Amino acid sequence: MGTSLRAEEATEAIDAVIDRIGSAVIVEREFLETVVTGLLARGHVLLEDVPGTGKTLTAVALGDALDLTYNRIQFTPDLLPSDITGTHVYDEHEGEFRFQRGPVFANIVLADEINRAPPKTQSALLEAMDEGQVTVGGETYDLPEPFFVIATQNPIEQEGTFQLPEAQRDRFVVKTSMGYPDRAGELELIDRRAGRTAMMPTVESVVTAEEVTQLRSLPEHVDMKINVREYLVDLARASRDDPRVDVGVSPRGIQRFFEAARARALVAGRTYVAPDDVKAIAPAVMTHRLVLTSEAGIRNVEASDIVADVLNTVEVPGATPEAE
Repeated sequence: MGTSLRAEEATEAIDAVIDRIGSAVIVEREFLETVVTGLLARGHVLLEDVPGTGKTLTAVALGDALDLTYNRIQFTPDLLPSDITGTHVYDEHEGEFRFQRGPVFANIVLADEINRAPPKTQSALLEAMDEGQVTVGGETYDLPEPFFVIATQNPIEQEGTFQLPEAQRDRFVVKTSMGYPDRAGELELIDRRAGRTAMMPTVESVVTAEEVTQLRSLPEHVDMKINVREYLVDLARASRDDPRVDVGVSPRGIQRFFEAARARALVAGRTYVAPDDVKAIAPAVMTHRLVLTSEAGIRNVEASDIVADVLNTVEVPGATPEAE
């Protein structure tokens, strides 16, 4: 690929990245497409899964396929903000303090079980995600570019978890779940393990770090016609009107929805956003942004059910051609 990527080259690169990760991880392609959509939308991804589903392997394989540096931070109740950002340590040889970078200084950061740490520690990572930098001891340090966080949280009913406040969940462009593989997938998992001695399969890079930065700039050039924009906004507004919802998708959430829809179109190989792109990414963008009423909670209503209802009731515009 050259210094500026064309749409066709971008689609080939994205497909190659997803295929390469899929060769190492037993997971649905749709899940990988959602994660890559979050990356291309210049956002971050929240995964809700029980332990042992392959989240770490996915993040490592993504970093390898993209030729990016990778760090994993295990969130625990005693984790401090400085354990994430880094701290100043005294250098006896130089006779002065120097900054020792924390694990957040990587291109891809897996924040594992983020809701096992207290809110103050969670916020240290979330501020870094928002600003692309950290401030320690009054000094500001830029994070690497690109910078992409995959945060995982245990299901909130599990013991010893701190639920992420809605304002913090809103920082993630998409939320998705790996889930368990089907029976054939779990058999393949054993077959793969039986056929090798290493625990972690290696993944060769598909693109360079520079090309990843180029890929992340491409959604800015993806077109969304007015009728599709209206459809996207109407979906978000309908989430606020549902009587089971206390807080629906915010104006900031609409902007993230817009960015994710353009990135999803690129993953699908288009230079324009079709209504299907909006529908495809809507659950991952909208579900974690809804705050349900207490009555809905008592009735065990799921936010995903409300998003499905919204998608079924808001009228879908006609197909949008690439050029009008």
